[in-house]
Amino acid sequence: MSVQLPPFKTTPVEQIPGTVEVVRQTFFATKTRNVQFRIKQLRKLYWAIEDNKDLIVEACKKDLGKGFFEAMIAEVAWVQNDIIFMTNNLEKWCKDESAQDIELANKFMRPKIRKDPLGIVLVIGAFNFPIQLSFGPMIGAIAGGNTVVLKPSENSPHSAAIMQKIMEESLDPDCYTCIQGSVPEMKVLLEERWDKIFFTGSANVGKIITKAAAPHLTPVTLELGGRNPAIVTRKADVRLAARRLLWAKTMNAGQVCISHNYTLVDKEVLDSFVNELRAGLKEFFPNGPKASEDYGRMVNLGSFNRVKKMLDGTSGKIVAGGTMDADDLFIEPTVVVITDPEDSLMRDESFGPLLPVLGVDNLDQAIHIANQTHRTPLGVYAFGSKAETDKVLASTTSGGASINDGMFHGTIGTLAFGGVGDSGSGSYRGKASFDCFVHHRSITNTPSWMESLLSARYPPFAGTNKYQKLSGMLLKKPNFDREGNTKLGWITWLLTLGTGGLFRGTLRAALLVGVAVAIRMLMDRRTISKILPRE
Repeated sequence: MSVQLPPFKTTPVEQIPGTVEVVRQTFFATKTRNVQFRIKQLRKLYWAIEDNKDLIVEACKKDLGKGFFEAMIAEVAWVQNDIIFMTNNLEKWCKDESAQDIELANKFMRPKIRKDPLGIVLVIGAFNFPIQLSFGPMIGAIAGGNTVVLKPSENSPHSAAIMQKIMEESLDPDCYTCIQGSVPEMKVLLEERWDKIFFTGSANVGKIITKAAAPHLTPVTLELGGRNPAIVTRKADVRLAARRLLWAKTMNAGQVCISHNYTLVDKEVLDSFVNELRAGLKEFFPNGPKASEDYGRMVNLGSFNRVKKMLDGTSGKIVAGGTMDADDLFIEPTVVVITDPEDSLMRDESFGPLLPVLGVDNLDQAIHIANQTHRTPLGVYAFGSKAETDKVLASTTSGGASINDGMFHGTIGTLAFGGVGDSGSGSYRGKASFDCFVHHRSITNTPSWMESLLSARYPPFAGTNKYQKLSGMLLKKPNFDREGNTKLGWITWLLTLGTGGLFRGTLRAALLVGVAVAIRMLMDRRTISKILPRE
């Protein structure tokens, strides 16, 4: 059934400052601080998404060639689940928390942590998962009690237009609004003063966002990408590794920030791995990817040409795929066996359906290449024995990792997600989405009856015993010596039998009891043998 999509309309730049000011004044009026107001807004958003899901599916098809399954699972159902999780937990999260690790002398001030909204938030979405990566952080910002301006990606214009329609139908326009456009509109937005900016996209644009935020020291969450490595050892289940990595790289035609950028495979299983990739392609797309309703397209000609240039520049050998059609923005999943870590397919993030495979001599070499290629990628994917995958985790740094799978950690909607180093800063999803958009405000309340106890903090200090009075209450005594070794008090020594820990002390006690029982049994046996007459 054909559906009519709303048109994409750029927001006039002269209207942007006034629109932002309305949202700002609404926050100052404290309208969004009411928790029930936030919950109702999110619930209305849920039903607007439900009512417009056919339009969302069609928009994702036009923008990225997404099939029904992928659009529903990764876009519609994803954000709906996010809303349900948020609304079910929001009241609990918003409650003041008693502060932890407070000394007895300070407990009378009732220290607590309050979750305050940050203020006015700018959310800048991405084109590859346009609904999820725009509404997802916006849901967290709404839950946190902020007012929000959403700037969807103009590279997915049909999805951007349907998001604006959904927001206008469901959300309070004084609190939450959508600005459409490209570079000119973005420049005007970045000239405004924000209390938080959330950006998903490339590292290059992330630098521009960060620079624009710097004059006001505006906090920024950056969800970027990276040259993510996959490592397959000789002990790995090669067929499983191939299928799972192929799944990760064919989703959304490879336009996924956390999918692996290349695979380092032990030379002993390299041929088997390549054969399994070929077999997987035939299984996933029996009539070929181009004829499949489940396989997407590149978002635009610029992205198509960038991926094509990377493939044209490789010195490797194409062993599967390689077909391209610029008019259809189609690039077939392409497996390339390369021999040089400096190959064009490893120098840059492909953000497309390219699967370069590099043979390595051993795991140490694979880890070295991965760290040399990108020290802080968004994801790491290791296939092998537990000892091998543990070594990969211990020897690399990444925003997240999936062991014996491709990017699975990024598919759990309630698991905190984010980069590290130049692959991003900050995290969101699940409760992390709420925490991302609130300030944890420390609060104390000092009762008047404590004034006599606190009088030692007031000058004058010289010539008094105020320091001794306060230090007796505040200063801690170290439980370690000058060599850094833990010192055991006599009570601790008795309780732990000199081990320093209750668990080890229990084990030692059990051992001593066992020895004592054995000695007692031996003594009893000797006593009995003396009493009983010998035959």
